[in-house]
Amino acid sequence: MKTVALTSANDSELIESFRNGNENAFSLLFNRYRRRIFAVIYAIVKDAETAEDLLQETMIKALDIIRSNRYNDEGKFLPWVVRIARNMAIDFFRKQKRYPNTRIQEGSVLYNTLKLSEASTETVRIQSETLHQLKNYIYLLPENQKEVLMMRHYMKMSFQEIADVTNVSINTALGRMRYALLNLRRAMEKNGVTAECLAA
Repeated sequence: MKTVALTSANDSELIESFRNGNENAFSLLFNRYRRRIFAVIYAIVKDAETAEDLLQETMIKALDIIRSNRYNDEGKFLPWVVRIARNMAIDFFRKQKRYPNTRIQEGSVLYNTLKLSEASTETVRIQSETLHQLKNYIYLLPENQKEVLMMRHYMKMSFQEIADVTNVSINTALGRMRYALLNLRRAMEKNGVTAECLAA
């Protein structure tokens, strides 16, 4: 397929051309969505240099998968490559120990929305134990609920950013957040800690 024809080819045609040995086809395909993929990564890592590095890693991984014939062409290249980019960014947080070990600090939105009973004379100890329990309960949430809660409270992402990154509607992202907070409240109250429903 000639270069002129490649520029007007759809995603599936570019992938097929690449599989047939045309290296330029993949470059054209990836560059077609480069800005959108970068935006997804940047929304998570909040750092342009890191986002650029992860963008290159995403491209390499996508290349490897297509070359090894593990890519199932359903005409949905963009959602597929965005999932790779998103996972790369989240893995970056895990490796940096920023995702799983995020501290819940006094003054944070998540902390302040917990209305603990102050009747006890051991308020400080109770609050400390409560925060420890809360972290445990967060990691027991369903993956999609935990993901939204982490992105919202720890990565400071807007619901629009969360929706874009997770490839769902804003209403779905909001719904997952509501269920996450509701499940946290139920878990806390089940174990004898009074907590009002957390606000998104």
